[in-house]
Order: sequence, then C-alpha cells, then structure tokens
Amino acid sequence: MTVESPVSELGSSNRFGVWATIREALSGAHREYTEGDVGRAVLLLAIPMVLEFALESVFAVVDVFFVSRLGAGAVATVGLTESMLTIIYALAGGLSVGAMATIARRIGERDHDGAARAAVQAIVLGLIVSVVLGAAGVWLAPVLLRFMGAGPDVLEHVAFTRIMLGANGVIMMLFLVNAVFRGAGDAALAMRVLWLANAVNLCLDPCLIFGLGPFPELGVTGAAVATTTGRGIGVAVQLLLLSRGVGRVVIRRQHLVIDPRVMMSMVRLSASAVFQSLIATTSYVGVVRIVAAFGSQALAGYTIAIRIVIFALWPSWGLANAAATLVGQNLGAGQPERAEASVWRACFYNFVFLGATGLIFLVFAEGLVSAFTTDPNVVPTAATALRIISGGFVLYAFGFVLSMSFNGAGDTWTPTIINLFCFWLFEVPLAYVLARPLGMGPSGVFWSIAIAFSLMAVISGLLFRRGTWKEARV
Repeated sequence: MTVESPVSELGSSNRFGVWATIREALSGAHREYTEGDVGRAVLLLAIPMVLEFALESVFAVVDVFFVSRLGAGAVATVGLTESMLTIIYALAGGLSVGAMATIARRIGERDHDGAARAAVQAIVLGLIVSVVLGAAGVWLAPVLLRFMGAGPDVLEHVAFTRIMLGANGVIMMLFLVNAVFRGAGDAALAMRVLWLANAVNLCLDPCLIFGLGPFPELGVTGAAVATTTGRGIGVAVQLLLLSRGVGRVVIRRQHLVIDPRVMMSMVRLSASAVFQSLIATTSYVGVVRIVAAFGSQALAGYTIAIRIVIFALWPSWGLANAAATLVGQNLGAGQPERAEASVWRACFYNFVFLGATGLIFLVFAEGLVSAFTTDPNVVPTAATALRIISGGFVLYAFGFVLSMSFNGAGDTWTPTIINLFCFWLFEVPLAYVLARPLGMGPSGVFWSIAIAFSLMAVISGLLFRRGTWKEARV
C-alpha cells in the first residue's frame, strides 16, 4: 500500500473542500472508514472527537471560572476534588478503551450484533464500579480532602466533594457510552451529547453558585449540582440514542443480557487499560500532593494552569481517539498498513495543533490565567506552570496519539508499562527531588510534568515502529 506524505495528504483533502469535510464530520453521516482517503478519514472522525473532548474539559474550566470569584479556598476545593476525580476518569477511561477497541474491531468485521453486546457489557461494568465508588466517596470525602493536604478553608466546602464523588456514575456512563459511539465511528453523536450537557452546566453554574433569579445561592456546592445535572441529562440522551438506532450500534431487547464470553474479553482488555489510566492519573494525585505542601495559593495557581492545559490537551485526545478507532476498524478489516498510516497522519495533525497552542501559551500566559484570578500571589505561579508544561506540547502531540493507538489495536499492556515507568517511577520522584531537595519549589513540579510527558512520547514512538501491536487480538 502506498502512503502519501502528510503534506500531500493535506493537499489531497483540499480537493474535497475544507468546509465540505467539516460539514460532513459534524453531520454524523454514515460512511466506511476502512476505505478511501486516509487523511480524510482521520479528519472526519477527529473533528467531532476534538470538539467532544474539548467540551468534556469545559466542565472543569467553567466550574473554576465561576468558583474563582469565591476565593482561593474555593478554587483549591475544586482542584483537590478534581485530582481525586482523576481516579474516576481513569476507571472510566480504562473501561472506555476496552469498549472502544472491541466495538471498533466488531464494526470493522461488520458484526453489528457483536458490537451491541459489547456495549451492554461495558455499561454493566461501569454501573457496578460507579455504585461502589460513589458510596465510598460520600462517606470518605472529608478524610480524602485531609489526606490531600486540605486546610480549613477547603474542608468547609466538603459538600462539593461529596456530590462530585457520589454522583460519579454520570461521569462513568458519559465516558463509556461516548466510547461506544466513537468505536462505531459515530463521533458526531458523542459530540452532540457533550454540547447538550455543557449547555446545561453553563446555564446552571452561575445560577446555583450565586443564587441568580429563583435559584438558591449554594456557593461551591452549586457548581457540583450544576455539573452533575448537566452530565446526567447527557447520559439520558445517550441511552435514548442507543435504543432508537440513530447510530451504528443499536441495543435491542435481545442484547440486554450478560454474555460471559464477551464480558470476560471486555474485562481482560479493560483491566490493563484501567491500570494504565490509574498509573497516569494517580501519579497526578501524587504531584498535586507535593504542590499542596506549598500552600493554597500555590495549589490554586497550579489548578488554574492545569485546567487551561487540559482544555488544550483534550482536543488532542480527540485526535488520538480518532486514530484508535481507525486502528481498530482497519485491523478488523484486515488492513494493518492502513491502520499504521492513519496513526502517523493523526500524529502530524496533532503536531501542528499543539505546536501552535503551545506557542500561544508561552507568549500569553499571564493574560490567560488572569481570566481566572486577579490574586497577585496566584497569577505568577499559574503563568509559570502554564509556560513550563506547555513547552513540551510538540512532543506530547506524538505521545498522546501513539499511546491511544496501541489501545485501539487491543495492545493495552505496552502503554501501561510506559506509563508505569514514565509517571510513577520517574515523574513523581523527580517532582519531589526538584521541589524539595533542589529547592525549586512548585516550579520543580511543573518541570517534572513536562519532562515525564516528553519521555513518554519518545518511548512510545520507538515501540510503535516495531509493529507488534498489529498482532493483538480483541
């Protein structure tokens, strides 16, 4: 198979018209992604996925934007709770990897009943996990906040943490069902669900935080109620779409049974993917714990900077998931060369996007963080964090796409081992050494994040070129 260069591919896609490609991507029109122009297939999947993942990050950004008006303690509460929610995101993300890889492979094989059965197993697994975690989160919220280094100004907002952890099921379902849509190639459906959920959150956040109109003034707790309500409405719409047959995966009554064979296959894939995500996200908790030791103002600055960074990186995860879907579907269709070509094309597009974004962050760091706080003790820390972390965006662009491409192929152990080495065995110890013994303070933590993610990208590229992922079984 002949693969065109990324530059020539961009020229090729222009023959179709940029706006025509965007319109088709957003319309959600059904098409086969295992045939035709590789670059266009990447763009048609990536455009709605980029918007979807950007919208997922909007929840946290909107919360911090409004809550920042309540002071550093309120922002720190959101930051510490979000750091704990990364465990939920890790579990949801891991289960989503198993769901997406399985469904993409079944769609590539033209086995739509198999895709529907896999979707049901993924939803059941998610419900079981979320009920257990929700009960534990409500009960242990104060203990967890203290463990994370929260002071009295944070503990007075414990209701926010209880609601967010207790209602983690809406996060789990939102991730899982959207993974079903993405694996099937229905990325536009996932995007529209996030549009609706974010619109609800955006409207309710100021109303419930500040008590606008007939709404009660709930302060930080209002942000939790608004976010949970928005996500809950999104989940209800997701389930309606699955049952109505709007997309490629249609769940009928005959699919609503536990299938031990499919369940065990899903558990096998998801277990390593969950472990993979937990390694990355729990290392983030470790990093936050180190920053928290320098006080609420340092933590608030880090929280604001990381929210902006996440807002930039979630679209990159959209491109990464587009590559993963194409890998799964093309391997299912017996076209490994096309799968590899799709990955490198997505890497190139992500390189262009994150390179430009990183440059903007480097130049306009103070202005960006000032939109979230005017505290003179918080702005410098936030701007420094934003500059240091975004300095490695060019390398992150490759790391994100390659890591998800392994997962899309069903080779979930390779990125798991990479994450274990780069984040727990390297990033967390480096953060402590730079911040404490070497006296760099919070800046040392920021440098450890940039270095660890860059190392992950280099190792992922070297292992991806070996090609053993093409032999993974799903």
